[in-house]
Amino acid sequence: ILTFHNVCSVPSSFQLTGIPGLESLHIWLSIPFGSMYLVAVVGNMTILAVVRVERSLHQPMYFFLCMLAVIDLVLSTSTMPKLLGIFWFGAGDIGLDACLSQMFLIHCFATVESGIFLAMAFDRYIAICNPLHHTMVLSNAVVGRIGLAALLRGVLYIGPLPLMIRLRLPLYKTRIISHSYCEHMAVVTLTCGDSRVNSVYGLSIGFLVLILDSLAIAASYVMIFRAVMGLATPEARLKTLGTCGSHICAILIFYVPIAVSSLIHRFGHHVPLPVHTLLANFYLLIPPILNPIVYAVRTKQIRERLLQILKIETKLR
Repeated sequence: ILTFHNVCSVPSSFQLTGIPGLESLHIWLSIPFGSMYLVAVVGNMTILAVVRVERSLHQPMYFFLCMLAVIDLVLSTSTMPKLLGIFWFGAGDIGLDACLSQMFLIHCFATVESGIFLAMAFDRYIAICNPLHHTMVLSNAVVGRIGLAALLRGVLYIGPLPLMIRLRLPLYKTRIISHSYCEHMAVVTLTCGDSRVNSVYGLSIGFLVLILDSLAIAASYVMIFRAVMGLATPEARLKTLGTCGSHICAILIFYVPIAVSSLIHRFGHHVPLPVHTLLANFYLLIPPILNPIVYAVRTKQIRERLLQILKIETKLR
């Protein structure tokens, strides 16, 4: 018992290491990470501003896009300022409750984002397969309720993760987290005591969200493709599929990094630790950067409105 108490303690705070193994490069790493965070914030704020100003964009697809923008801002802001603090000032210290809050925000909003992608697939399905009832089925109130349901699902699924750590596992082997943010498994592996329940629950929720959502999205796209193939001309098919292009790109941008990161985390034991951590950061940074770019480039109304704003600004100058 004595040795147990000598090894395990109740920490009031943790020490995040940033990118373990690359400490000497932290100041240089801050340049790409800082730039990417700035691009993500400006890009998503621009999407929110354009949709708010442009009345023709007050449609379900763009309301869902605004929800994505808010989620991306939360995801990147819950990790990047702290990471830049570690890079610039070595400020890796984080309180236990702050660490668990960060863990909740990251995993909760990644789950919410997955739910919004599912809602967007449903929106495209209705718009293409049942266009006459699109505005009736997906009214503004329904869109709001879907967004709320996605948020509640995230809270219900992820809420138990930090609570189980707080209530079941108060003792820790060390207060040093070899990661740049409080990722669930990175914290659980430091705990003393039986953490199997936490690990199994975390894995189950991850697979449940990823697999069920991606299967439902795939099913909606199978039905969309069947409806598109029934159209008379190749031009009509291409035009209809074009409306899904941005959504398919955004889905791939979101799910592929998560899938790669999860697979490497579970099976890539020979992969160096800095690669693990960099990948885990990229999957929180890549969607917030690329989503606004994909939608701004591929969506005619957003593109035109942006160009209009830029023209007005240059004229004013």
